[in-house]
Amino acid sequence: MAIEPRLPQADFPEHHHDFHEIVIVEHGTGIHVFNGQPYTITGGTVCFVRDHDRHLYEHTDNLCLTNVLYRSPDRFQFLAGLNQLLPQEQDGQYPSHWRVNHSVLQQVRQLVAQMEQQEGENDLPSTRQS
Repeated sequence: MAIEPRLPQADFPEHHHDFHEIVIVEHGTGIHVFNGQPYTITGGTVCFVRDHDRHLYEHTDNLCLTNVLYRSPDRFQFLAGLNQLLPQEQDGQYPSHWRVNHSVLQQVRQLVAQMEQQEGENDLPSTRQS
């Protein structure tokens, strides 16, 4: 698991990873093109990117992100029950983008701080552009 702040996140070409990623939008705006579908993202957006998804960032304006990179939801065993909170594919649809209010965003930041304490157990390979 790794925590990677992007302060700010510049436009970035289409890429994919061999790990999962939770993207927490702290503030700013941009377009997140996820598997070919554009989503407008702003502060309070949370995105879930799986290891086989393709995505890119464009039209960014002071877009500040915190990325949580992980190999498997099993890495979050120290946060009991978190796997049930992560989105699951249903009827072929995957809820990749969520909006959270300021209070929930604060709670997410606290969880990320807990994760940072657990960080450093493995190295994740770099992002691959296509």
